[in-house]
Amino acid sequence: MKNQFKQQSEKLNRRDFIIKFSLAGAGVTLGSVAFLASCNLNKTEATKTLVKENILTVYITRTGNTEAIAKMIQANVGGNLISLELENPYPQDYQAIVKQVDQENEKGYLPPLKTKIDNIQKYQTIFIGFPTWDMQLPPPMKSFLNEYDLSGKTVIPFNTNAGYGTGSSFQQVKQLCPNSTILEDFEIKGGIERDGILFVMEGEKEEEARMKVKQWLQKIGITKNHKDTFKAI
Repeated sequence: MKNQFKQQSEKLNRRDFIIKFSLAGAGVTLGSVAFLASCNLNKTEATKTLVKENILTVYITRTGNTEAIAKMIQANVGGNLISLELENPYPQDYQAIVKQVDQENEKGYLPPLKTKIDNIQKYQTIFIGFPTWDMQLPPPMKSFLNEYDLSGKTVIPFNTNAGYGTGSSFQQVKQLCPNSTILEDFEIKGGIERDGILFVMEGEKEEEARMKVKQWLQKIGITKNHKDTFKAI
């Protein structure tokens, strides 16, 4: 009985030796195998969270420039696209909306949204787009971020502005999404409504914007493959 057990042990030892020797000859250790397996698991998990059905792009637009960028993002990553609308739309006159937004920001007023998103919980990656108003996040976007809990989700902000910058808008996104993962933001110059320059995302400007959007998405690590899944690299 002892001899039989000894023979089995010797066979197992020889087998383990052969496996270890083969792996070592290939430049692979058992620890490396475990590490590679772990990396593959994490990569698979990352891919699952970025399937196109889990991506949402929400935006507010006035002159169409932010909407144009939102559509460029969707063309690269897929997912759903939603434009925020108010129960009581802003006035068309530029000076009137400037005055109203200024008052809303001073009072901390959040205008009620007509747009409702019933299945927000299914989205894991949410792009949020907005112009710069009063050097802040537009009140309707504040309404959205207050109404919906984006905890545990990846939030990616993007902005169009008249050339004066983003103000405090990106910082406000971080403040309103304290339990979200915020990825690097994107901004680009759009129109200047004050000067009567409205929609500009056409011709050479459109091509420039498409290139910048694609470069930004690659930089933050979202790429598209032939199966319409997206992964962080």
